[in-house]
Amino acid sequence: MEGVIDWLFETVALPKVGLPAIFVVSLVSATLLPLGSEPAVFGYIKLNPHLFWPTIIVATLGNTAGGAIDWWMGYAAKLALVRYRRRRQQRQHEREHAEHRGHPRHARKPALDARYFRWMRRLGPPTLLASWLPAIGDPLCTLAGWLRLPFWPSLVYMAIGKFLRYLAMTTVLQWIPNSFWHGMATTLKSVF
Repeated sequence: MEGVIDWLFETVALPKVGLPAIFVVSLVSATLLPLGSEPAVFGYIKLNPHLFWPTIIVATLGNTAGGAIDWWMGYAAKLALVRYRRRRQQRQHEREHAEHRGHPRHARKPALDARYFRWMRRLGPPTLLASWLPAIGDPLCTLAGWLRLPFWPSLVYMAIGKFLRYLAMTTVLQWIPNSFWHGMATTLKSVF
């Protein structure tokens, strides 16, 4: 088992794989899986300071692609729910119609909640500027699909929010002196 873990770490080592690893880590972390991409992005930039902007852009693209996946998951979930309700109402209508032959009733199409439409019109895609927030950002992208916010404007706002997050986070972490990071590494080594 130890050999498998060593092989895995060697295979996905950032200095060897580089920006594709940043893209994959950023994409996976933007889905509903609990994984953070910030340490990988910061670590890669710390190892390769000359690749600051390419790393920020690749991380933003990966994280935005993950947000788009979340959006489509929410959209598909809403469609599945509407279809399920429609089929259930149709079966109920057929049963009632069979019981009451003389009194036909028309099956209603399930309406999407009017409150969702009001919320969409009021706030819309700009709410996805907050898609970078921990714990609520990824579900927010899924909710945008569920609410059927327009895809392309949603994607643009996701990208802006995620870009600003990576830029701010990496810039702030760059100000912390190397001695702090070396101390953290020493502490972690002693623990593990």
